[in-house]
Amino acid sequence: MDGRPARTVHVVRIAAVAAVLALLGACASAPTVAPQRSALAHWSPSPNFNARKAQLIVLHHTSTANAAEALRILKSRNSEGQVSAHYLVEADGRIDQLVDDGARAWHAGASRWAGMTDINSSSIGIEIDNNGVSPFTQPQIQALVNLLADLTSRLGIPREAVVGHGDIAPGRKNDPSALFPWSTLARYGFGLWPDQPLIPAPPGFDSLAAIRMVGYDVSNPRTAIVAFHRHYRGMESETLDATDASILYSLQRKLMAPRS
Repeated sequence: MDGRPARTVHVVRIAAVAAVLALLGACASAPTVAPQRSALAHWSPSPNFNARKAQLIVLHHTSTANAAEALRILKSRNSEGQVSAHYLVEADGRIDQLVDDGARAWHAGASRWAGMTDINSSSIGIEIDNNGVSPFTQPQIQALVNLLADLTSRLGIPREAVVGHGDIAPGRKNDPSALFPWSTLARYGFGLWPDQPLIPAPPGFDSLAAIRMVGYDVSNPRTAIVAFHRHYRGMESETLDATDASILYSLQRKLMAPRS
């Protein structure tokens, strides 16, 4: 025995039991947060993430020979360090989810869009199984459209807030390549796209200012123009022309239109 009076020991034991019960009660009443995952995808978790809320969807191409190699890289530490994305869309249309929608995947790197600089903390990253020089397949584009519909609906991300890695990192990245069918996504209502037919821009229209308004970082105008051309014209020219001004005039009008 420790020499304490029996009553004191009894009181201490009661206090200890009460503390344990209180702790258990707190644990039992603590709310649980449901995982944010798409019912369209196969859950294939990567450990490379931390938490955040998304406002933007960024599309990439994998630059790998196949989806298996992309999955290996996205789920491990490779020669370029840890990298991950929330989703991988395979060539046959299969969708793999690697990171919970509510977590911060590591896919954007040094990037900037519409004033945002920590893109990993404010975006969903979608890798598309493609080597960067081949056309994208119809099954994976249809699967991507379905996934975008799911994500924008569940997470409240604006449907126009879908961009490419090359858009947010001009001069450093070029994915999802000039072959990516942005106009197809636009037909389903995803991404910012000009109205047709194009209307000529008014005299004195400032195309570079409009590129900035769309969201591009124009601190290096040349790389911003190339990124804009890749997205909206499927080419990588450094020179703006009248067609670019008409496209940008349409995009600017859309961005300035009152929200309903």
